[in-house]
Amino acid sequence: MAQGINGPLVMVVLDGVGEVDRSLGNAERLAHMPFWHALKRTERFTTLRAHGTAVGLPSDGDMGNSEVGHNALGSGQIYDQGAKLVNDAIESGRIFAGETWNTAVRRVKEHKSTLHLIGLLSDGNVHSHIKHVFAMLDKAAKEGVTRARLHVLLDGRDVGGTTAQIYLQQLEDFLAERNKEGNDYRIASGGGRMVLTMDRYEADWSMVQRGWDHHVHGKGRVFPSALKALETFREETPGMIDQDLPGFVIGDESGPVGAINDGDSVFFFNFRGDRAIEISRAFDEGDDFTHIDRGTKPDVFYAGMMQYDGDLPSPNHYLVGPPNIKHTLTEFLVPEKVTQFAISETQKYGHVTYFWNGNRSGKVDATIETYQEIPSDTIPFDQRPWMKAAEITDALTAAIQSGQHRFLRVNYANGDMVGHTGNLDAAITGMSCLDLELRRLLTAVKKAGGVALITADHGNCDEMYEFDKKGQPVKDEDGHFKPKTSHTLSRVPFVLYDPSKQVKGELAQSKSLGIGQVAATVVEILGYSAPKQWLPSLLH
Repeated sequence: MAQGINGPLVMVVLDGVGEVDRSLGNAERLAHMPFWHALKRTERFTTLRAHGTAVGLPSDGDMGNSEVGHNALGSGQIYDQGAKLVNDAIESGRIFAGETWNTAVRRVKEHKSTLHLIGLLSDGNVHSHIKHVFAMLDKAAKEGVTRARLHVLLDGRDVGGTTAQIYLQQLEDFLAERNKEGNDYRIASGGGRMVLTMDRYEADWSMVQRGWDHHVHGKGRVFPSALKALETFREETPGMIDQDLPGFVIGDESGPVGAINDGDSVFFFNFRGDRAIEISRAFDEGDDFTHIDRGTKPDVFYAGMMQYDGDLPSPNHYLVGPPNIKHTLTEFLVPEKVTQFAISETQKYGHVTYFWNGNRSGKVDATIETYQEIPSDTIPFDQRPWMKAAEITDALTAAIQSGQHRFLRVNYANGDMVGHTGNLDAAITGMSCLDLELRRLLTAVKKAGGVALITADHGNCDEMYEFDKKGQPVKDEDGHFKPKTSHTLSRVPFVLYDPSKQVKGELAQSKSLGIGQVAATVVEILGYSAPKQWLPSLLH
């Protein structure tokens, strides 16, 4: 084993910061970032793939996301991920052959009760896909389930900001066809994904409370249809994007059409875990669960599309097993007694811990690992685009100065969380803030005789406007550039900051390079040889 560098190695993930050779709508280019832009010119630099097959997704038309991105960064390998696993399970029929599906269907038929599907309604393919909903309902109808209710969370984040009507109409048309067969399939409730149900990392349990009230108890503003609710919200709050729309309940003269009752079966059809865990806990856990007021909790059979947390575990029942990620970077470093420090704010804390460690809760070895969470704000991120970057840098700088940690990793969430708002000006502010924090952080790295690797898990703020297939910006009916709130297909930057010139070799330059190669680069810089299961190092 080589000695490796003398000081600490710091891994910096600029969440949602892609690399695009275009300024229009590109917050990273438009922001005042003299330090960051100089780094890319003066330090060793390359770009990496962070989407599609490079991170285990079905095709290269699929955007990367923070979960699969951190899986790849932290494992050094490519595993088939959520969307691909579910697609394969549906196409093969395995999803419907298992005990979970059959128990849910059998319960509904025996009790003459209702099958409920809750989840994100879009084809963004980051948390869910509408085609999975159609496949489940088709199979349920064929197996004699005559009553189903849909509780739909509106996206506007992984797809266009105001596209909810497209998916609602597709679903209504689909349900109408099933109902011609004598079924009673209806939308029962819904609302924006950043308002109801899809909280993560326990940042805002009130979102889960609102979701529970709407989906389970049918408590909320009542409309005759989901499309009517959407039309009303658009008129009441012009310009509001789908993810922020209020909750709604569908009702008729008899009351809510789809409250969840004893004897029902419930599927949460999202395949991505971070925003599915809390609602799953609300359904699964007993009387000691106090995060929300569940009122009278119905006796239902609940299952997730996937197992969202293998260590809790959660949920108790699921349709498709998660990728079994082994031989992670942390698992490699712990036996070598490499002391580690991981930090982010709440919104991305799980990414530098749980997802980085291959979907594993807790530490591999608490004696040499230190984790620190900086509590996130609970207001819209475009109202405070600097987020907690300064506080993160304060704590990370102190950890570097302590001399207790050999390998440190951090996620700065601004590019992703502010990028998702569709507010270009706010994203520019967030990126300018990151420039200041990078300067502070790398000053500490230099003083400690260390090295830093700076990259991203996927793109987002690099493309804040919609562009057509010819690369031309899309305008709305008023002639304004149409905001983009989703991730991008952009490559991501990779900078090797080595002020003492300790690291030998150059960075590879190839279109095939991916973020899964970062782990091998880390261990090489620390003086080790990467395991044979990993993708090769970026150094040559």
